[in-house]
Amino acid sequence: MTFLELKPLTAEQLPGVVELDQLCFGGHWTLEGYQRELASPMSHFLTLCLPEAYTDLELPSAKRCEKAQFVDFELGDTDEESEVIESKTQPHLPKSAQTLVGLSCFWSILEEAHITLLAVHPAYQRQGLGQLLFWALLGLARERGLERATLEVRVSNQAALSLYQKFGFKEAGRRRRYYQDTGEDALILWRGDLQTPGFAKAQAEWHQQIAPRLAKQGWHMLEVGMNLKVSRKG
Repeated sequence: MTFLELKPLTAEQLPGVVELDQLCFGGHWTLEGYQRELASPMSHFLTLCLPEAYTDLELPSAKRCEKAQFVDFELGDTDEESEVIESKTQPHLPKSAQTLVGLSCFWSILEEAHITLLAVHPAYQRQGLGQLLFWALLGLARERGLERATLEVRVSNQAALSLYQKFGFKEAGRRRRYYQDTGEDALILWRGDLQTPGFAKAQAEWHQQIAPRLAKQGWHMLEVGMNLKVSRKG
């Protein structure tokens, strides 16, 4: 059985973070950049990672994600049904990646959570893990007492927009030519009310939607909260 654990980022994981960054972003932040972020009281990271026992097998080659300042959920992760992965063996990360499967981050600025990173290793995309990571990140922002959340997304990324809208984010503005690699505009998305009973209710409803999505890919949620784990047979 394969387990994934949701937990805060540690300094020991930073080499794996840089590898995941290179794979998904093409080099968004350097090791020194991530060290500064981890040391900053304004930065809050969550990771999805494999226990070390699962890191000694080769990971199949995978195409790099779209290079961007922000990975807009898993590429192709929409509300549509995705193909169930039926391989008998779950792909594993090499030891150099230090067990890292997913990474997310937000900056706490006054009463706002500014979501800066969301990445899932290509071998684990389209399985609902990006939604799980984003759901947990919003829960962490609420736990930190933040009132609202915001992020930027490429105007062309309709799959990401659909998902963010499902999480209650609304368009609040546009940054012209925000993405330097293409000159594309970024939409500013925003969600308030993180400290209200309505948001807590929405969090519970999202959990009920995410769990079946994970189950269709063979994952099962074992715990809820900051010690959440998911498992998969095989």
